[in-house]
Amino acid sequence: MIKIAPSILSADFAKLGQEVAEAEKSGADWIHVDVMDGHFVPNITLGAPIVSAIAPHTTLPLDVHLMIENPERYIPDFAKAGAAFITVHAEACTHLHRVVHMIKELGVKAGVALNPGTPASAISEVLEDLDLVLVMTVNPGFGGQEFIPRTVHKIRQIRQRLNELSLFNVHIEVDGGITSETAPLVTEAGADVLVAGSAVYAQPDRAAAISAIRRSVGGK
Repeated sequence: MIKIAPSILSADFAKLGQEVAEAEKSGADWIHVDVMDGHFVPNITLGAPIVSAIAPHTTLPLDVHLMIENPERYIPDFAKAGAAFITVHAEACTHLHRVVHMIKELGVKAGVALNPGTPASAISEVLEDLDLVLVMTVNPGFGGQEFIPRTVHKIRQIRQRLNELSLFNVHIEVDGGITSETAPLVTEAGADVLVAGSAVYAQPDRAAAISAIRRSVGGK
C-alpha cells in the first residue's frame, strides 16, 4: 500500500495547524516535517517546538526528516515533541549505527536518508536496524526542485537488498520532485512512501492532488 506524506515545507506557515489537519482530511497517510539548520543544507526551517505545536492537529504519524549537522543533539527533543519517525542523513552522522539505535531506544522508528550523490552502499551496515530508508530524489534544502531520474536506480538497488534480507517491513521513502508523473517511476522501483510538497500544498484542492498521485500509481 503506497503512503503519501505531504511535506509542510510547502504549507502556509502562518496556519500550520490548519494545514496539517487539512492534509489529513484530504487523504494523506503521514505528515512529513523537513527540519533544516542552514549548515547541512542551505536553508533554515523549523525545530522541535513546531512539531509539538502541530501534533495535536493530526492523528497521522509525524515523519521528521532531520537535514541537520550533529542530529544526535536534537533527537530527544523531536522524540518528545511527538515524532513517529526520525530520519537522519548518512552524510551527517560519523557514528551512524549509534545514532540509529539512539532513535530506537527513545521508542521512535528510525530512518536514514541518502543524498542523490551518496550510494546505496553507505547504509549497508545499518540496513537491518532501520524502519525506513529515505532516498532523496533532489538535492536537499529547498522545495519545488526538479526530480533527478538517476535516483530511481538507487531505489531499485535498496529494494532488492531489502528483499534479499527478508526485510519486507522496511519502508523506502522518496522525497523531491514527486508528482503524478514521477510517482509511477519510483513506486515501480520499490518506493512505498511518497513525500509530496508543492504537488499537494501548492494546489487549490489538496484532496484532488493527493488522489491524482494515488491514481497515478494504480490507486495502491
